[in-house]
Amino acid sequence: MKATMKDVATLANVSMSTVSRVLNNPETVVPEKRERVLAAIKTLKYHPNALARGLIYKRTRTYGVLIPDVSNMYSAEVLKGMEEAANVRGMNLIICNTDLNKDRKHAYINVLNEKQVDGILYMSEAVFPDDYKVMERLAIPFVLASTHCLEYPLPSVKVDDEQGGYDATLFLVSKGHKEIGMISGPTTDIIAGQSRLQGYMRCLRDHHLPVNVDKNVQFGHYRFQDGFEAMERLYQSNNITAVFCASDEMALGAISYLHSIKVDVPNDLSVIGYDNTKVASMSIPPLTTVAQPMYEIGYKAVEKLEDLINGNELKQLRTYLPHQIIERKSVKEI
Repeated sequence: MKATMKDVATLANVSMSTVSRVLNNPETVVPEKRERVLAAIKTLKYHPNALARGLIYKRTRTYGVLIPDVSNMYSAEVLKGMEEAANVRGMNLIICNTDLNKDRKHAYINVLNEKQVDGILYMSEAVFPDDYKVMERLAIPFVLASTHCLEYPLPSVKVDDEQGGYDATLFLVSKGHKEIGMISGPTTDIIAGQSRLQGYMRCLRDHHLPVNVDKNVQFGHYRFQDGFEAMERLYQSNNITAVFCASDEMALGAISYLHSIKVDVPNDLSVIGYDNTKVASMSIPPLTTVAQPMYEIGYKAVEKLEDLINGNELKQLRTYLPHQIIERKSVKEI
């Protein structure tokens, strides 16, 4: 028969409240009693029930995480930061892969609410009015990671993607490139797709270079095959000398297509990516890219969520972390 907290208290000759304090705030219990309780726990092989403890302390020590694509390399790095921040706080994560499906996302939010998670980390997707209605009716704090929402007062942690797109294009301009193409995320993606494209166009305008979206921009969904196919369309339609890709994975797809038609990167055409995922340094040639602090985004999102849970005043509602250009071997000065 499974041991209970009462069994531990009886064996250790202490009250149940003392056992509870040993489990949750051991420093508040005198060493002699604490050792008796720990010995009883070991003897009885007692494992406290997380949900039962949550009912007592109003905490289940669990966060929910909503991720649009758990297989994505970028998501994995952000999740690593979340997991580390949760671990040092004695928290656990429940990871939900929404697959960019609204109904699935809302169903997961309801499941997480039923499991009485302490808070939810909402990653990478935009927040639409129907999403916010679901959030608002639940008494659960939400923090956005790698996304933000200007319409509703939701705390968030991300980089400034418009400025990141600007700086990627500026790097190419600084290397002497004037005919610059882009492989963008979809314009329906208001978080990264539109903003990085807007940064690219703003930089071209600031430097009096041609802005021709119809000719010089192709679109995809951030994946390798999207980059491969977009580069084929882009290369055949104009005489660009450089291309800015809105993700590292698309940049690798673009480089792969160029290699297939014997176009050398960077001698014949330069490529810059976005994210600085692990594959950026593994590609041939190593990829110059805009580095997002992915781990830090995840870590700080958890810190912000804990502040909300504990009733602490947030220093910033929307936090924007700095990005940087990592120069490797895929861009040539001309």
